[in-house]
Amino acid sequence: LVDVLTDYVLKAPFRANALRCLCEVGSLSVSNLYESRFLILYVKFVSNLATVLPISTDFVSAHDSGEDETQSFIMDLALFFSGFFKSHLPLLDQSTGEAKEALRIGHEYLLKISMVNDTEVFKTCLEWWHRLSSDLFTNILQISPGMSMALGAPAPGADPSARFMFYAPILSNLRHVMISKMAKPEEVLIVEDENGEIVRETTKDTDTIALYKTMRETLIYLTRLDPLDTEKIMLDKLSLQLVGTEWSWNNLNTLCWAIGSISGAIGEDEEKRFLVTVIKDLLQLCEMKRGKDNKAVVASNIMYVVGQYPRFLRAHWKFLKTVVNKLFEFMHETHPGVQDMACDTFLKISEKCKKKFTTVQKEERRAFIVDMLEILPEIIAELEPHQIHSFYESCGCIISSCSEQEMLKQLVEKLFELPNQSWVGLINSVKNDQTVLQQRDVMKNFVNILRTNARVANSLGPAYYIQLKVIYADMLQVYKTYSTMISTAVTTGGAMVTRTADCRNMRAIKKEALKVIEAFVMNCEEDQKAIVQNEILEPMIGPVLENYYGSVAEARDSEVLSLFTQVENYMTGLSVPAVRLIFKSLFSCTLEMIKNNFEDFPDARIKFFELLRAINTHNFPALFQLDDDGTQAEVEFRMIINAIIWAFKHTERTVSETGLQILLEMLQNVDESTYAGYFYKTYFKLILNDILSVLTDTLHKAGFKFHSQILMHLLQAVTSYKVQEPIWAQDDAEDVNLAAFGAAQPSNATFVRNHLLKILKNAFPNLTESQVNGVVQGMLEAPSEKVFRSHLRDFLVQTKEFSAGDNTDLYDEERQAQLAKEQAAEQERLVRSGLVRNDGPDDGMAG
Repeated sequence: LVDVLTDYVLKAPFRANALRCLCEVGSLSVSNLYESRFLILYVKFVSNLATVLPISTDFVSAHDSGEDETQSFIMDLALFFSGFFKSHLPLLDQSTGEAKEALRIGHEYLLKISMVNDTEVFKTCLEWWHRLSSDLFTNILQISPGMSMALGAPAPGADPSARFMFYAPILSNLRHVMISKMAKPEEVLIVEDENGEIVRETTKDTDTIALYKTMRETLIYLTRLDPLDTEKIMLDKLSLQLVGTEWSWNNLNTLCWAIGSISGAIGEDEEKRFLVTVIKDLLQLCEMKRGKDNKAVVASNIMYVVGQYPRFLRAHWKFLKTVVNKLFEFMHETHPGVQDMACDTFLKISEKCKKKFTTVQKEERRAFIVDMLEILPEIIAELEPHQIHSFYESCGCIISSCSEQEMLKQLVEKLFELPNQSWVGLINSVKNDQTVLQQRDVMKNFVNILRTNARVANSLGPAYYIQLKVIYADMLQVYKTYSTMISTAVTTGGAMVTRTADCRNMRAIKKEALKVIEAFVMNCEEDQKAIVQNEILEPMIGPVLENYYGSVAEARDSEVLSLFTQVENYMTGLSVPAVRLIFKSLFSCTLEMIKNNFEDFPDARIKFFELLRAINTHNFPALFQLDDDGTQAEVEFRMIINAIIWAFKHTERTVSETGLQILLEMLQNVDESTYAGYFYKTYFKLILNDILSVLTDTLHKAGFKFHSQILMHLLQAVTSYKVQEPIWAQDDAEDVNLAAFGAAQPSNATFVRNHLLKILKNAFPNLTESQVNGVVQGMLEAPSEKVFRSHLRDFLVQTKEFSAGDNTDLYDEERQAQLAKEQAAEQERLVRSGLVRNDGPDDGMAG
């Protein structure tokens, strides 16, 4: 068969079909008994292929100009070589003479095929190149752990490897292929469209991102195998860009994407030498090129490359300064995407090199941030609002690294000089004439200033208080005024008014004000609690809660719920009066909004339960003290239990799981409190029934892990005799009978056992009595959570209701554990192979 198939390669009518058969045969991994036959197959195939399709063939032209049959044949060639190498490379590696030469020729064919302009063909080849480079690199680590050895230059003391020598020229050619075909990284926002114009990318191409990831890994392996060869190829290609002989947008793009992708793959000294040349050449290229499109492409590549090498920039201040000043230039370039990319790159550099900007560098008169803030109005003059927000976030990140308090204060004040001038102007105009609040330009200005403050609050951290106290009183007044304006509009025109553009703009101002406060609280330090309590919460809590409670449902802002969730988490609990006020202002009115169906007000829905979870975590005892009147307090607590039950019956997974988490955490809190007896006596049966309800319906399989944990917790509370008070209704004859049936005297354990038997028999009438008895006994006697969960799952899978459907969600916990294990193994592989960049900390050491 092998002889027939390989001979048919010489005959044009049968060639394509013979190759398809050989693809299947060559990819087989079978007994070692057939090794000689596979060797004969491969050598004969390569020999015959060279006769009909010489290695000198221009595969790119053949594919571009060929018919479908030709293109399919080239694809099948790629499949044959990659498949055969995957299954039989060790056999070929150990061979000599003709077979060894055929191995080299096979890789030469694959290199040629890799240059074809077809993504699927390239992916087929890339899969093998990734595997080969990874395999060779792993071999090197085995010879000398931790080293990066250039092929052809073995490490001292290590035996020269004939295998590495053999592949050296192949891998050198492969580096050329990888660099010339490098896929676009996610960070690059500027692309060439189908009309050949340079535009801003509008959507992310997930296929390209995945391709880039594989190519990056392959190129890093190749670089670690021979860094000098990789550097030489890249610098030679870059010099040809400068000369102009290889200039094109695509050539420059792929080269720079390749340069950026190998960050961290070479030593620090080599990286310095390499990047000094790269950045100088790219800056020179930017000066040389004319035309907006050309400049945009070069600018995009400069920004991508410098953003990938923060370690180099931190160690070389002059380059960092030059690069940042170039970014400021690009912020004036109105070509689509350039300003966005400049702002994104500046933010990335600010996060990685922030200390460099607040430290006085050698040969500098003062810190760079001081000079930068002096010309800030000029830098941002041509930026769009969203780009200005990003720029201010970067500045906040930089200023956060300043350790000298007086300088920190001055920098914050200088940073906000421009926004605060606008803010004061707006506030003064409002004091003179309140009608200006209704002007759309005024509303947009308020939104933009507050948005800038929120972004800086996140990046600056605790020091944002310096700015917050400047605008806080006026910000609250603006919040109150717009709240009143919305309420007046709703009173006049009804709830439909909230959908108008003016009303949406007013609400946007309120939302941004709340986000400013939330961002500040989220980033406060432990020792700022008194400031938050006295300076932030006390003036804010009244007007914000009052407005939320008094508004129609359509005008309530879910940001209020997330703000108080953050406050509760940061303060790790509030006073009982404060919790009461929050509860009475937010709880019942929000519950009314969301309880009628599972669709309305989705933002408020999840944030409501996150707030309840925070209160349960930090203020659990307060949940039993929501009113001075004991009866009313009990009504309020029952409302909470009903809300939690409603949540875990929700069909939206996030809401359902949050409800289950709250319930599980509440049960744990109950066990540690003085309320355990009251709680279990009042709510045990209700919670047990509803958990069994969602456990045994087929709509809530995703919550199985929590169902199991809660059910086990409830049953153990009884079987361990933690609960002494009767949990059955003593005025209900059926409950009394269940508590005593089959026992000398009534008990909680007897009641639970008989109650479970009754519910499961009714829910699953197809099960026999002995089956149900076995299920209940297993639940009550399970020694561990793992055994309990496994028992429960086995029971559900066997039922008629569950047996017909997809039960993968019942195994979600095990699947997540396996996924986490695989991710940890993959991360270990990436670290071991040097595929994870270590940019190091921003330690502020001058370079």
